[in-house]
Amino acid sequence: MNENTEIKREMGWSIALSVLMIVAGVLAIIVPQVSGIVLTMLVGWLLVFCGVAHMVYAWHMRRGGVILWEILLGILYIVAGGYLLLHPMAGLASLTAVLAVYLLLASVLEFILSFQLRPLPGSGWLFVDGIITLILAIIIWRTWPASTTWVIGTLVGVSMLFSGVARLMISLAARRVAKCLSAGNS
Repeated sequence: MNENTEIKREMGWSIALSVLMIVAGVLAIIVPQVSGIVLTMLVGWLLVFCGVAHMVYAWHMRRGGVILWEILLGILYIVAGGYLLLHPMAGLASLTAVLAVYLLLASVLEFILSFQLRPLPGSGWLFVDGIITLILAIIIWRTWPASTTWVIGTLVGVSMLFSGVARLMISLAARRVAKCLSAGNS
């Protein structure tokens, strides 16, 4: 198989993945509660997996103090993950509140950074980003816990949608470049 055929095949896969990301993003936006619960359950399973990993690590360490702390940490991860899996709506509400606090702190740091980088060109965009992030944090916090049903799923959906569009545009551009290169080599 020549290099041009390989590039075309890879771009085909990349375009297909891009379309899947766009479709998944649109679905997540259309049904944000379902996507939020799915994300919460994914986080729950990841926590359980990390807890088991800590337990396995403790078993292999076999040193007094380390074993106790690793086991306790493993239990904490498993209990937190199990709680998210057994109570996904409560977990989603908690994740939404944590997201609001995170966005608030991120906006403060963006404001500080924008003032520190003020003489540099483009630093105003950090300030704008800080304002948008602060507004989003306030919207989430002021509507919490009602925002629980839409925030996480909608944000994940928007992120997947824009990631899919960006990947699609890059893939299409790469395919055009590959065609130009192959036409030039012919």
